[in-house]
Amino acid sequence: MTVAAVFLDRDGVINVDSGYVGDWNNFVFLPGVIEAMRTLCEAGYALVILTNQSGIGRGFYTEEDFHVLTERMCNELSRCGVSIAGVYFCPHLPEATLPQYRKICECRKPRPGLIHRAVEELDIDLARSALVGDKDSDMEAALASDIPHRYHVTSGGPFANCTAVNDLPAACRALLATA
Repeated sequence: MTVAAVFLDRDGVINVDSGYVGDWNNFVFLPGVIEAMRTLCEAGYALVILTNQSGIGRGFYTEEDFHVLTERMCNELSRCGVSIAGVYFCPHLPEATLPQYRKICECRKPRPGLIHRAVEELDIDLARSALVGDKDSDMEAALASDIPHRYHVTSGGPFANCTAVNDLPAACRALLATA
């Protein structure tokens, strides 16, 4: 049975984007995010985190560092009643410092590879799903995947064919109002 999902970018949506966050000591949840995520879980949405992690390819932190931080984040969210269905990340970029990450790939947003992988692995119904992101690349990936509910966390105008919101709690309220 397919599930509806809310795809969430990490840095700038879930936590403060202080630039290449690769360590738990630099990870700070944004206000109201945990409560909004819990509300989405209670409404029946699977929560899926999609994140470009070019800091790995740039050599600022390792994949292991990313996995340690992700485990801590998921454990903290679980303690607060939030279940994460999956975390998908891309460490690649064409100008990566580390050669093993230097490439153009399908998983780096704005390409929709992370979304497609999550859909296949988690049996997600895109027609009932949403994406919340803070960058144009997040919105482009949502549009390329035909995700119908697209919330752009921005203080300016939204990306074309997306809805502007101030933060994840506002996206949560908007999505639940459409259900």
